[in-house]
Amino acid sequence: MPTLISPLAGKPAPRSLLVDVPGLVTAYYTGMPDPAVPSQRVVFGTSGHRGSPFELSFNEWHVLAITQAICEYRQHQHITGPLFLGIDTHALSQSACASSLEVLAANGVDVMLATNDEYTPTPAVSHAILAHNHGRDGRGLADGIVVTPSHNPPDNGGFKYNPPNGGPAAADITASIEASANRYLESALAGVRRVPHAKALRAKTTHRHDFLDAYVADLDNVVDFDVIREAKVHIGVDPLGGAGVHYWARIAEHHRIDITVVSDVVDPTFSFMTVDWDGRIRMDPSSPYAMQRLQGMKNHFDIAFACDTDHDRHGIVTSKAGLMPPNQYLSVAIDYLFRHRPSWSAEAAVGKTVVSTSLIDRVAVRLGRKLFEVPVGFKWFSAGLLDGSLGFGGEESAGASFLRRDGQVWTTDKDGLVPALLAAEITARCGRDPAQLYAELVQQLGESVSDRIEAVATPAQKALLAALAPPRLSARDLAGEAITAVLDHAPGNGAAIGGIKVVTKSGWFAARPSGTEDIYKIYAESLKGYDHLQRILHEAQAIVDKAITSP
Repeated sequence: MPTLISPLAGKPAPRSLLVDVPGLVTAYYTGMPDPAVPSQRVVFGTSGHRGSPFELSFNEWHVLAITQAICEYRQHQHITGPLFLGIDTHALSQSACASSLEVLAANGVDVMLATNDEYTPTPAVSHAILAHNHGRDGRGLADGIVVTPSHNPPDNGGFKYNPPNGGPAAADITASIEASANRYLESALAGVRRVPHAKALRAKTTHRHDFLDAYVADLDNVVDFDVIREAKVHIGVDPLGGAGVHYWARIAEHHRIDITVVSDVVDPTFSFMTVDWDGRIRMDPSSPYAMQRLQGMKNHFDIAFACDTDHDRHGIVTSKAGLMPPNQYLSVAIDYLFRHRPSWSAEAAVGKTVVSTSLIDRVAVRLGRKLFEVPVGFKWFSAGLLDGSLGFGGEESAGASFLRRDGQVWTTDKDGLVPALLAAEITARCGRDPAQLYAELVQQLGESVSDRIEAVATPAQKALLAALAPPRLSARDLAGEAITAVLDHAPGNGAAIGGIKVVTKSGWFAARPSGTEDIYKIYAESLKGYDHLQRILHEAQAIVDKAITSP
Protein backbone atom coordinates (compact mmCIF):
# COMPACT_ATOMS: atom_id res chain seq x y z
CA MET A 1 0.00 0.00 0.00
CA PRO A 2 1.24 3.54 -0.70
CA THR A 3 1.75 6.08 2.05
CA LEU A 4 -1.55 7.19 3.55
CA ILE A 5 -1.39 10.73 4.94
CA SER A 6 -3.21 11.13 8.25
CA PRO A 7 -5.81 13.91 8.52
CA LEU A 8 -3.83 15.06 11.59
CA ALA A 9 -0.60 15.52 9.61
CA GLY A 10 0.87 18.98 10.09
CA LYS A 11 -1.61 19.93 12.81
CA PRO A 12 -0.91 20.48 16.53
CA ALA A 13 -0.84 17.23 18.45
CA PRO A 14 -4.17 16.60 20.21
CA ARG A 15 -4.07 15.55 23.86
CA SER A 16 -5.24 12.07 22.88
CA LEU A 17 -1.88 11.50 21.14
CA LEU A 18 0.28 12.45 24.10
CA VAL A 19 2.13 9.61 25.77
CA ASP A 20 1.36 8.68 29.38
CA VAL A 21 4.85 9.28 30.77
CA PRO A 22 4.32 7.70 34.23
CA GLY A 23 2.76 4.66 32.58
CA LEU A 24 5.61 4.48 30.09
CA VAL A 25 8.31 4.59 32.76
CA THR A 26 6.44 2.02 34.83
CA ALA A 27 6.24 -0.27 31.81
CA TYR A 28 9.99 0.18 31.27
CA TYR A 29 10.77 -1.13 34.74
CA THR A 30 8.04 -3.77 35.08
CA GLY A 31 7.79 -5.26 31.60
CA MET A 32 9.59 -8.57 31.06
CA PRO A 33 10.31 -9.29 27.39
CA ASP A 34 9.97 -12.84 26.14
CA PRO A 35 13.05 -13.70 24.03
CA ALA A 36 11.01 -16.40 22.29
CA VAL A 37 9.02 -13.60 20.62
CA PRO A 38 11.15 -12.05 17.81
CA SER A 39 9.79 -8.53 18.34
CA GLN A 40 10.82 -8.63 22.01
CA ARG A 41 14.44 -9.61 21.43
CA VAL A 42 17.38 -7.22 21.14
CA VAL A 43 17.60 -6.17 17.50
CA PHE A 44 20.03 -3.55 16.24
CA GLY A 45 18.86 -1.46 13.28
CA THR A 46 21.24 0.72 11.29
CA SER A 47 22.94 1.87 14.50
CA GLY A 48 21.10 0.74 17.63
CA HIS A 49 18.25 -1.02 19.40
CA ARG A 50 14.94 0.84 19.59
CA GLY A 51 11.44 0.05 20.75
CA SER A 52 8.66 0.79 23.22
CA PRO A 53 7.97 -0.64 26.70
CA PHE A 54 4.30 -0.86 25.77
CA GLU A 55 5.26 -3.45 23.14
CA LEU A 56 7.93 -5.10 25.33
CA SER A 57 10.55 -4.13 22.77
CA PHE A 58 12.45 -1.64 24.96
CA ASN A 59 12.47 -2.42 28.68
CA GLU A 60 15.04 -2.36 31.45
CA TRP A 61 15.95 -5.97 30.69
CA HIS A 62 17.03 -4.95 27.20
CA VAL A 63 19.24 -2.16 28.52
CA LEU A 64 20.84 -4.31 31.22
CA ALA A 65 21.53 -7.13 28.76
CA ILE A 66 22.94 -4.85 26.05
CA THR A 67 25.17 -3.01 28.53
CA GLN A 68 26.61 -6.24 29.91
CA ALA A 69 27.24 -7.39 26.33
CA ILE A 70 29.06 -4.12 25.62
CA CYS A 71 31.21 -4.63 28.72
CA GLU A 72 32.18 -8.07 27.41
CA TYR A 73 32.91 -6.67 23.96
CA ARG A 74 35.17 -4.00 25.49
CA GLN A 75 37.04 -6.64 27.46
CA HIS A 76 37.54 -8.87 24.43
CA GLN A 77 38.76 -5.94 22.34
CA HIS A 78 41.00 -4.58 25.14
CA ILE A 79 39.16 -1.25 25.19
CA THR A 80 40.33 0.17 28.51
CA GLY A 81 39.68 3.90 28.22
CA PRO A 82 36.59 5.76 29.39
CA LEU A 83 33.11 5.21 28.01
CA PHE A 84 31.29 8.46 27.18
CA LEU A 85 27.60 8.10 28.05
CA GLY A 86 25.07 10.58 26.65
CA ILE A 87 21.28 10.88 26.60
CA ASP A 88 18.60 12.69 24.65
CA THR A 89 15.29 14.13 25.90
CA HIS A 90 12.99 11.16 25.33
CA ALA A 91 11.05 10.15 28.44
CA LEU A 92 12.91 6.86 28.83
CA SER A 93 16.43 8.14 28.31
CA GLN A 94 17.21 9.05 31.92
CA SER A 95 15.88 5.73 33.21
CA ALA A 96 17.82 3.75 30.62
CA CYS A 97 20.96 5.74 31.41
CA ALA A 98 20.57 4.90 35.10
CA SER A 99 20.10 1.20 34.32
CA SER A 100 23.14 1.17 32.06
CA LEU A 101 25.33 2.97 34.61
CA GLU A 102 24.52 0.33 37.22
CA VAL A 103 25.96 -2.36 34.94
CA LEU A 104 28.94 -0.29 33.78
CA ALA A 105 29.94 0.51 37.36
CA ALA A 106 29.60 -3.13 38.41
CA ASN A 107 31.95 -4.08 35.58
CA GLY A 108 34.52 -1.45 36.56
CA VAL A 109 34.13 0.66 33.41
CA ASP A 110 35.23 4.29 33.68
CA VAL A 111 32.14 6.25 32.64
CA MET A 112 32.00 9.89 31.61
CA LEU A 113 28.58 11.41 32.36
CA ALA A 114 27.61 14.92 31.28
CA THR A 115 28.32 17.77 33.67
CA ASN A 116 25.10 18.83 35.44
CA ASP A 117 23.38 15.87 33.76
CA GLU A 118 23.10 17.93 30.58
CA TYR A 119 21.40 16.33 27.59
CA THR A 120 24.01 15.20 25.08
CA PRO A 121 23.71 15.24 21.27
CA THR A 122 25.03 12.21 19.42
CA PRO A 123 27.74 14.28 17.68
CA ALA A 124 29.00 15.58 21.05
CA VAL A 125 29.59 11.97 22.13
CA SER A 126 31.41 11.17 18.86
CA HIS A 127 33.48 14.34 19.26
CA ALA A 128 34.42 13.40 22.83
CA ILE A 129 35.51 9.89 21.82
CA LEU A 130 37.69 11.20 19.00
CA ALA A 131 39.20 13.97 21.13
CA HIS A 132 40.20 11.45 23.80
CA ASN A 133 41.61 8.97 21.29
CA HIS A 134 43.57 11.52 19.24
CA GLY A 135 47.26 10.70 19.19
CA ARG A 136 46.94 7.50 21.21
CA ASP A 137 48.73 4.41 19.98
CA GLY A 138 45.85 2.03 20.59
CA ARG A 139 46.10 1.95 24.37
CA GLY A 140 43.46 3.42 26.66
CA LEU A 141 41.02 4.08 23.84
CA ALA A 142 37.55 5.44 24.61
CA ASP A 143 34.16 4.48 23.21
CA GLY A 144 30.58 5.54 23.93
CA ILE A 145 26.89 4.87 24.37
CA VAL A 146 24.10 7.22 23.30
CA VAL A 147 20.70 6.61 24.85
CA THR A 148 18.34 7.77 22.10
CA PRO A 149 15.74 6.47 19.66
CA SER A 150 16.64 9.42 17.40
CA HIS A 151 13.53 11.13 15.98
CA ASN A 152 11.21 8.23 16.81
CA PRO A 153 7.91 8.82 18.68
CA PRO A 154 7.84 9.79 22.38
CA ASP A 155 6.95 6.29 23.61
CA ASN A 156 10.20 4.91 22.16
CA GLY A 157 13.53 4.33 23.81
CA GLY A 158 16.82 3.68 22.07
CA PHE A 159 20.34 2.53 22.83
CA LYS A 160 23.34 2.65 20.50
CA TYR A 161 27.03 1.89 20.83
CA ASN A 162 29.90 3.85 19.29
CA PRO A 163 33.27 2.03 19.26
CA PRO A 164 36.65 3.83 19.41
CA ASN A 165 36.34 5.13 15.83
CA GLY A 166 33.57 7.38 17.20
CA GLY A 167 30.92 6.33 14.69
CA PRO A 168 27.97 3.92 14.77
CA ALA A 169 29.10 0.37 15.43
CA ALA A 170 29.69 -1.77 12.34
CA ALA A 171 27.50 -4.77 11.58
CA ASP A 172 29.94 -7.33 12.97
CA ILE A 173 30.10 -5.44 16.29
CA THR A 174 26.35 -5.02 16.63
CA ALA A 175 25.78 -8.67 15.68
CA SER A 176 28.11 -9.78 18.45
CA ILE A 177 26.54 -7.47 21.03
CA GLU A 178 23.03 -8.41 19.91
CA ALA A 179 23.71 -12.16 20.18
CA SER A 180 25.28 -11.81 23.63
CA ALA A 181 22.46 -9.59 24.89
CA ASN A 182 19.82 -12.05 23.72
CA ARG A 183 21.59 -14.85 25.56
CA TYR A 184 21.23 -12.79 28.72
CA LEU A 185 17.53 -12.33 28.02
CA GLU A 186 17.16 -16.07 27.51
CA SER A 187 18.83 -16.75 30.88
CA ALA A 188 16.66 -14.20 32.73
CA LEU A 189 19.71 -11.91 33.07
CA ALA A 190 21.85 -14.51 34.79
CA GLY A 191 25.44 -13.27 34.67
CA VAL A 192 24.55 -9.58 34.33
CA ARG A 193 26.58 -7.64 36.89
CA ARG A 194 24.83 -4.71 38.56
CA VAL A 195 25.10 -2.38 41.56
CA PRO A 196 22.45 0.00 43.00
CA HIS A 197 22.24 3.32 41.20
CA ALA A 198 23.32 5.40 44.17
CA LYS A 199 26.43 3.26 44.53
CA ALA A 200 27.12 3.54 40.80
CA LEU A 201 26.99 7.34 40.98
CA ARG A 202 29.48 7.32 43.88
CA ALA A 203 31.80 4.80 42.25
CA LYS A 204 35.39 5.84 41.61
CA THR A 205 34.83 4.84 37.98
CA THR A 206 32.04 7.41 37.46
CA HIS A 207 33.26 10.81 36.29
CA ARG A 208 31.86 14.00 34.77
CA HIS A 209 32.68 15.49 31.36
CA ASP A 210 31.63 18.84 29.94
CA PHE A 211 30.38 17.67 26.54
CA LEU A 212 28.73 21.02 25.82
CA ASP A 213 31.71 23.35 26.27
CA ALA A 214 34.18 20.96 24.62
CA TYR A 215 31.99 20.62 21.53
CA VAL A 216 30.97 24.29 21.24
CA ALA A 217 34.50 25.64 21.72
CA ASP A 218 35.82 23.48 18.88
CA LEU A 219 33.13 24.37 16.34
CA ASP A 220 35.09 27.17 14.67
CA ASN A 221 37.48 24.52 13.37
CA VAL A 222 34.70 23.12 11.17
CA VAL A 223 32.45 26.15 10.47
CA ASP A 224 33.59 29.66 9.47
CA PHE A 225 31.93 31.84 12.09
CA ASP A 226 33.88 34.93 11.01
CA VAL A 227 32.01 35.14 7.72
CA ILE A 228 28.65 34.53 9.46
CA ARG A 229 29.39 37.25 12.00
CA GLU A 230 30.59 39.77 9.42
CA ALA A 231 27.54 39.25 7.22
CA LYS A 232 25.23 39.67 10.23
CA VAL A 233 23.18 36.63 9.26
CA HIS A 234 20.03 36.43 11.38
CA ILE A 235 19.49 32.78 12.29
CA GLY A 236 16.47 30.98 13.71
CA VAL A 237 16.81 27.62 15.45
CA ASP A 238 14.20 25.13 16.65
CA PRO A 239 15.81 22.38 18.75
CA LEU A 240 12.48 20.45 18.63
CA GLY A 241 12.87 19.88 22.37
CA GLY A 242 15.98 17.79 21.73
CA ALA A 243 19.37 17.15 23.26
CA GLY A 244 20.95 20.29 21.79
CA VAL A 245 18.41 22.58 23.42
CA HIS A 246 21.07 24.35 25.52
CA TYR A 247 23.82 24.17 22.90
CA TRP A 248 22.46 26.83 20.58
CA ALA A 249 22.51 29.72 23.06
CA ARG A 250 26.06 28.76 24.03
CA ILE A 251 27.06 28.66 20.34
CA ALA A 252 25.62 32.15 19.83
CA GLU A 253 27.43 33.50 22.90
CA HIS A 254 30.78 31.80 22.32
CA HIS A 255 31.04 32.50 18.61
CA ARG A 256 29.23 35.88 18.72
CA ILE A 257 26.65 35.16 16.04
CA ASP A 258 22.98 36.15 15.85
CA ILE A 259 20.87 33.13 16.82
CA THR A 260 17.28 33.20 18.01
CA VAL A 261 16.15 29.96 19.65
CA VAL A 262 12.42 29.87 18.90
CA SER A 263 11.71 27.50 21.80
CA ASP A 264 13.79 25.96 24.57
CA VAL A 265 10.95 23.85 25.95
CA VAL A 266 11.79 20.27 26.90
CA ASP A 267 8.67 18.14 27.25
CA PRO A 268 8.82 14.32 27.19
CA THR A 269 5.36 14.20 25.60
CA PHE A 270 6.56 16.56 22.82
CA SER A 271 3.15 18.21 22.97
CA PHE A 272 4.48 21.25 21.07
CA MET A 273 5.04 19.21 17.91
CA THR A 274 2.81 19.13 14.87
CA VAL A 275 1.85 15.60 13.86
CA ASP A 276 3.85 13.69 11.26
CA TRP A 277 2.54 12.07 8.06
CA ASP A 278 1.14 8.95 9.75
CA GLY A 279 -0.66 10.61 12.64
CA ARG A 280 2.17 10.06 15.12
CA ILE A 281 4.40 12.55 16.87
CA ARG A 282 7.87 12.30 15.42
CA MET A 283 10.69 14.86 15.80
CA ASP A 284 11.87 14.62 12.20
CA PRO A 285 13.42 17.89 10.94
CA SER A 286 13.16 16.69 7.33
CA SER A 287 9.37 16.24 7.54
CA PRO A 288 7.25 19.17 6.33
CA TYR A 289 4.48 17.97 8.64
CA ALA A 290 6.67 17.93 11.76
CA MET A 291 8.32 21.24 10.86
CA GLN A 292 5.23 23.45 10.71
CA ARG A 293 6.31 25.68 13.62
CA LEU A 294 9.60 26.78 12.10
CA GLN A 295 8.17 27.02 8.60
CA GLY A 296 5.55 29.40 9.95
CA MET A 297 8.35 31.67 11.20
CA LYS A 298 10.57 31.46 8.10
CA ASN A 299 10.14 35.12 7.13
CA HIS A 300 11.60 36.24 10.46
CA PHE A 301 15.11 34.97 9.63
CA ASP A 302 17.73 34.99 6.90
CA ILE A 303 18.11 31.24 7.43
CA ALA A 304 16.59 28.86 9.94
CA PHE A 305 17.11 25.25 10.91
CA ALA A 306 16.10 22.49 13.27
CA CYS A 307 17.56 19.24 14.55
CA ASP A 308 15.97 16.01 15.73
CA THR A 309 15.92 14.74 19.31
CA ASP A 310 19.53 13.59 19.50
CA HIS A 311 20.65 16.35 17.11
CA ASP A 312 22.19 14.06 14.51
CA ARG A 313 19.84 15.20 11.72
CA HIS A 314 19.16 18.63 10.28
CA GLY A 315 16.36 20.51 8.54
CA ILE A 316 17.03 23.73 6.60
CA VAL A 317 14.33 26.40 6.22
CA THR A 318 14.75 29.40 3.90
CA SER A 319 12.59 32.50 3.83
CA LYS A 320 11.24 31.95 0.31
CA ALA A 321 11.37 28.19 -0.27
CA GLY A 322 10.51 26.99 3.23
CA LEU A 323 11.82 23.55 4.26
CA MET A 324 14.38 22.20 1.80
CA PRO A 325 14.14 18.48 0.97
CA PRO A 326 17.30 16.81 2.34
CA ASN A 327 18.51 15.74 -1.11
CA GLN A 328 18.49 19.35 -2.26
CA TYR A 329 20.47 20.67 0.68
CA LEU A 330 22.98 17.81 0.60
CA SER A 331 23.73 18.61 -3.06
CA VAL A 332 24.28 22.30 -2.28
CA ALA A 333 26.39 21.57 0.79
CA ILE A 334 28.67 19.19 -1.12
CA ASP A 335 29.09 21.62 -4.00
CA TYR A 336 29.95 24.43 -1.58
CA LEU A 337 32.27 22.52 0.75
CA PHE A 338 34.54 21.05 -1.89
CA ARG A 339 34.99 24.50 -3.44
CA HIS A 340 35.56 26.35 -0.14
CA ARG A 341 37.78 24.00 1.84
CA PRO A 342 41.20 24.44 0.19
CA SER A 343 43.00 22.45 2.90
CA TRP A 344 41.05 19.29 2.15
CA SER A 345 42.92 16.57 0.32
CA ALA A 346 42.47 16.55 -3.45
CA GLU A 347 41.71 12.84 -3.04
CA ALA A 348 38.91 13.27 -0.49
CA ALA A 349 35.75 11.64 -1.87
CA VAL A 350 32.03 12.41 -1.69
CA GLY A 351 30.03 9.89 0.35
CA LYS A 352 26.35 9.23 -0.32
CA THR A 353 23.87 6.41 0.24
CA VAL A 354 22.24 4.46 -2.57
CA VAL A 355 18.92 6.19 -1.88
CA SER A 356 20.31 9.73 -2.15
CA THR A 357 19.79 11.90 -5.21
CA SER A 358 21.73 11.31 -8.41
CA LEU A 359 22.33 15.07 -8.52
CA ILE A 360 25.12 14.37 -6.03
CA ASP A 361 26.71 12.12 -8.67
CA ARG A 362 26.69 14.96 -11.17
CA VAL A 363 28.05 17.41 -8.59
CA ALA A 364 30.89 14.99 -7.80
CA VAL A 365 31.75 14.64 -11.50
CA ARG A 366 31.89 18.42 -11.95
CA LEU A 367 34.06 18.76 -8.85
CA GLY A 368 36.37 16.03 -10.11
CA ARG A 369 35.78 14.02 -6.94
CA LYS A 370 35.35 10.29 -6.51
CA LEU A 371 31.88 9.14 -5.45
CA PHE A 372 31.60 6.63 -2.61
CA GLU A 373 28.08 5.12 -2.70
CA VAL A 374 27.07 2.87 0.21
CA PRO A 375 24.00 1.25 1.79
CA VAL A 376 21.82 3.18 4.23
CA GLY A 377 23.58 3.59 7.57
CA PHE A 378 26.14 6.16 8.65
CA LYS A 379 28.48 3.43 9.87
CA TRP A 380 29.64 3.04 6.25
CA PHE A 381 31.13 6.56 6.31
CA SER A 382 32.91 6.41 9.68
CA ALA A 383 36.24 4.96 8.53
CA GLY A 384 36.54 7.41 5.62
CA LEU A 385 35.74 10.43 7.77
CA LEU A 386 38.24 9.21 10.37
CA ASP A 387 41.17 8.95 7.95
CA GLY A 388 40.15 11.90 5.74
CA SER A 389 39.55 9.84 2.61
CA LEU A 390 35.95 11.11 2.71
CA GLY A 391 35.40 14.85 2.82
CA PHE A 392 31.66 14.46 3.32
CA GLY A 393 29.23 11.69 4.15
CA GLY A 394 25.48 12.21 3.84
CA GLU A 395 22.18 10.37 3.88
CA GLU A 396 18.88 11.14 2.19
CA SER A 397 17.28 11.16 5.65
CA ALA A 398 19.12 14.41 6.50
CA GLY A 399 22.10 12.95 8.32
CA ALA A 400 25.57 14.23 7.46
CA SER A 401 29.03 15.10 8.71
CA PHE A 402 32.16 16.47 7.10
CA LEU A 403 35.79 17.22 7.83
CA ARG A 404 37.27 20.09 9.76
CA ARG A 405 38.42 23.07 7.75
CA ASP A 406 41.99 21.72 7.88
CA GLY A 407 40.93 18.35 6.46
CA GLN A 408 41.09 16.41 9.72
CA VAL A 409 38.26 14.39 11.28
CA TRP A 410 35.45 16.23 13.05
CA THR A 411 32.88 13.56 13.93
CA THR A 412 32.34 10.09 12.53
CA ASP A 413 28.67 9.97 13.44
CA LYS A 414 25.90 12.12 12.00
CA ASP A 415 26.07 15.72 13.19
CA GLY A 416 22.92 17.79 12.83
CA LEU A 417 24.38 20.99 14.24
CA VAL A 418 27.28 21.33 11.79
CA PRO A 419 25.30 21.00 8.51
CA ALA A 420 22.77 23.44 9.99
CA LEU A 421 25.44 26.01 10.83
CA LEU A 422 26.97 25.45 7.40
CA ALA A 423 23.72 26.77 5.89
CA ALA A 424 24.42 30.07 7.65
CA GLU A 425 28.03 30.08 6.38
CA ILE A 426 26.81 29.40 2.83
CA THR A 427 24.25 32.21 3.06
CA ALA A 428 26.88 34.61 4.40
CA ARG A 429 29.62 33.86 1.89
CA CYS A 430 27.47 33.46 -1.23
CA GLY A 431 24.92 36.19 -0.53
CA ARG A 432 22.24 33.68 -1.43
CA ASP A 433 20.56 31.05 0.68
CA PRO A 434 20.88 27.30 -0.03
CA ALA A 435 17.52 27.14 -1.81
CA GLN A 436 18.60 29.85 -4.23
CA LEU A 437 21.89 28.04 -4.80
CA TYR A 438 19.99 24.82 -5.45
CA ALA A 439 17.99 26.57 -8.19
CA GLU A 440 21.27 27.63 -9.80
CA LEU A 441 22.70 24.13 -9.41
CA VAL A 442 19.87 22.43 -11.29
CA GLN A 443 20.04 25.01 -14.06
CA GLN A 444 23.63 23.97 -14.57
CA LEU A 445 23.41 20.21 -13.97
CA GLY A 446 19.79 19.31 -14.62
CA GLU A 447 16.85 18.97 -12.29
CA SER A 448 15.54 15.78 -10.78
CA VAL A 449 12.54 15.21 -8.55
CA SER A 450 12.44 12.65 -5.80
CA ASP A 451 10.09 11.30 -3.17
CA ARG A 452 9.78 8.57 -0.59
CA ILE A 453 6.70 6.60 0.35
CA GLU A 454 6.26 4.49 3.44
CA ALA A 455 3.83 1.76 4.36
CA VAL A 456 3.13 -0.60 7.21
CA ALA A 457 4.98 -3.92 6.97
CA THR A 458 5.03 -7.04 9.10
CA PRO A 459 8.37 -8.35 10.38
CA ALA A 460 8.06 -11.24 7.89
CA GLN A 461 7.52 -8.84 4.99
CA LYS A 462 10.48 -6.73 6.13
CA ALA A 463 12.68 -9.83 6.25
CA LEU A 464 11.66 -10.79 2.71
CA LEU A 465 12.41 -7.31 1.44
CA ALA A 466 15.80 -7.17 3.19
CA ALA A 467 16.82 -10.42 1.48
CA LEU A 468 15.36 -9.57 -1.93
CA ALA A 469 17.76 -10.52 -4.73
CA PRO A 470 17.70 -9.37 -8.40
CA PRO A 471 16.46 -12.72 -9.79
CA ARG A 472 13.24 -12.29 -7.76
CA LEU A 473 12.27 -9.27 -9.88
CA SER A 474 10.53 -10.29 -13.08
CA ALA A 475 10.01 -6.74 -14.38
CA ARG A 476 12.03 -5.69 -17.44
CA ASP A 477 10.91 -2.07 -17.70
CA LEU A 478 9.95 0.75 -15.37
CA ALA A 479 7.81 3.79 -16.21
CA GLY A 480 8.23 3.22 -19.96
CA GLU A 481 11.99 2.66 -19.94
CA ALA A 482 14.12 -0.46 -19.94
CA ILE A 483 15.65 -1.41 -16.60
CA THR A 484 19.42 -1.03 -16.98
CA ALA A 485 20.51 -2.30 -13.57
CA VAL A 486 19.14 -4.12 -10.54
CA LEU A 487 21.38 -3.79 -7.51
CA ASP A 488 21.36 -5.52 -4.15
CA HIS A 489 24.90 -4.40 -3.24
CA ALA A 490 26.23 -0.84 -3.11
CA PRO A 491 28.72 0.11 -5.83
CA GLY A 492 30.98 2.04 -3.45
CA ASN A 493 31.90 -0.73 -1.02
CA GLY A 494 30.11 -3.84 -2.26
CA ALA A 495 28.04 -4.14 0.91
CA ALA A 496 24.50 -5.52 0.79
CA ILE A 497 21.84 -2.85 0.47
CA GLY A 498 19.36 -4.76 2.59
CA GLY A 499 16.82 -4.32 -0.17
CA ILE A 500 16.91 -3.57 -3.87
CA LYS A 501 17.66 -0.68 -6.26
CA VAL A 502 16.27 -0.60 -9.82
CA VAL A 503 17.75 1.83 -12.35
CA THR A 504 16.67 3.14 -15.77
CA LYS A 505 18.05 5.87 -18.03
CA SER A 506 15.84 8.56 -16.52
CA GLY A 507 15.12 7.36 -13.00
CA TRP A 508 15.42 4.78 -10.27
CA PHE A 509 13.74 3.40 -7.21
CA ALA A 510 15.07 1.64 -4.13
CA ALA A 511 13.10 -0.38 -1.61
CA ARG A 512 14.23 -1.33 1.89
CA PRO A 513 12.66 -2.08 5.26
CA SER A 514 12.98 0.34 8.15
CA GLY A 515 15.49 -0.76 10.74
CA THR A 516 13.52 0.78 13.61
CA GLU A 517 9.80 0.73 12.80
CA ASP A 518 7.33 -1.72 11.27
CA ILE A 519 7.29 0.05 7.94
CA TYR A 520 9.10 -0.25 4.63
CA LYS A 521 10.24 2.55 2.36
CA ILE A 522 10.37 3.07 -1.39
CA TYR A 523 12.63 5.87 -2.57
CA ALA A 524 12.43 7.12 -6.14
CA GLU A 525 13.86 9.78 -8.41
CA SER A 526 13.06 10.97 -11.92
CA LEU A 527 14.93 13.17 -14.36
CA LYS A 528 11.73 13.69 -16.37
CA GLY A 529 9.48 15.41 -13.87
CA TYR A 530 6.77 14.84 -11.29
CA ASP A 531 4.40 12.76 -13.42
CA HIS A 532 7.19 10.38 -14.34
CA LEU A 533 8.17 10.16 -10.67
CA GLN A 534 4.65 9.20 -9.66
CA ARG A 535 4.62 6.51 -12.34
CA ILE A 536 7.91 5.12 -11.00
CA LEU A 537 6.55 5.03 -7.45
CA HIS A 538 3.31 3.35 -8.54
CA GLU A 539 5.05 0.69 -10.60
CA ALA A 540 7.77 0.21 -7.98
CA GLN A 541 5.11 -0.59 -5.39
CA ALA A 542 3.62 -3.25 -7.66
CA ILE A 543 7.03 -4.73 -8.48
CA VAL A 544 8.06 -4.99 -4.84
CA ASP A 545 4.70 -6.33 -3.68
CA LYS A 546 4.86 -9.07 -6.26
CA ALA A 547 8.42 -9.97 -5.33
CA ILE A 548 7.78 -10.29 -1.59
CA THR A 549 4.37 -11.97 -1.76
CA SER A 550 4.71 -14.46 -4.61
CA PRO A 551 6.00 -17.95 -3.68
